[in-house]
Amino acid sequence: MHPLITPEALADALSARSTTVVLDVRWRLGGPPGRQDYEVSHVPGAVYVDLDTELSAPPGIGGRHPLPDPERLQEVLRGAGVREGGQVVAYDGGDGSVAARVWWLLRWAGFGEVAVLDGGFAAWEAAGLPVTADVPAAPTGDTEGDAGDVVVRPGQMPVLDADEAAALAREGVLLDARAAARYRGETEPVDPKAGHVPGALNAPTTGHVGADGRWLGREELAARFAGLGVSGGVAVGAYCGSGVTASSVVLALEVAGITSAEKPAALYAGSWSNWCALDREVATSG
Repeated sequence: MHPLITPEALADALSARSTTVVLDVRWRLGGPPGRQDYEVSHVPGAVYVDLDTELSAPPGIGGRHPLPDPERLQEVLRGAGVREGGQVVAYDGGDGSVAARVWWLLRWAGFGEVAVLDGGFAAWEAAGLPVTADVPAAPTGDTEGDAGDVVVRPGQMPVLDADEAAALAREGVLLDARAAARYRGETEPVDPKAGHVPGALNAPTTGHVGADGRWLGREELAARFAGLGVSGGVAVGAYCGSGVTASSVVLALEVAGITSAEKPAALYAGSWSNWCALDREVATSG
């Protein structure tokens, strides 16, 4: 499955496939909770999944959004109705950088049929497609194909720890997905230190999308990454504040054709929040 899907293609999939599950993962740094938006309006049949409590383990030295416990992730996905052999599409309220967390997690869990809605909920509405405030009933298993049966098989995507991230920044390319001001250390609204991993290059997630909120095409993304020295064959990884939006860099590299499903970019899952917790060296140039 291609990492991105248009609103029209999702609408067709929902009409044709009972095994297509849509996950609403709208979330904002600092709130308010995305569930409030979901309760007002969402894609019909979409299930809301909370980034903080359902797609992450509790915060700690591992970061603000550590990878979830595999059993807990399996429980969440099954509760949303995700089935083996089915498809999953995730959307958020912005540029896809939060929905990319779902894409990455499912790929990490060994589930390949997953995509991010190109343009998010705004693109769905702009296309004139139906929305609703009705919350779908939780799967019960009473109807054939109703309950989820997905099996989480963790470890199917490469993950970096702090030492590996530092080494990649020296020997390959480590991309920082945060805004330029945070990367340069001019401001830090969340974590205790400002700056970036020494040797890392800045590739803000906002650069993946155009003015219309839709993702750039393959050639445009490839040119963007080439300008950062990233091309096929170069070892590359990504991080952000807590490992969430960096997932969109991994996705963008695949869309650009620089990496592939067989050889994806690595994710520093703990990201800057873990780096700070470990009191590692900080750079502020760039």
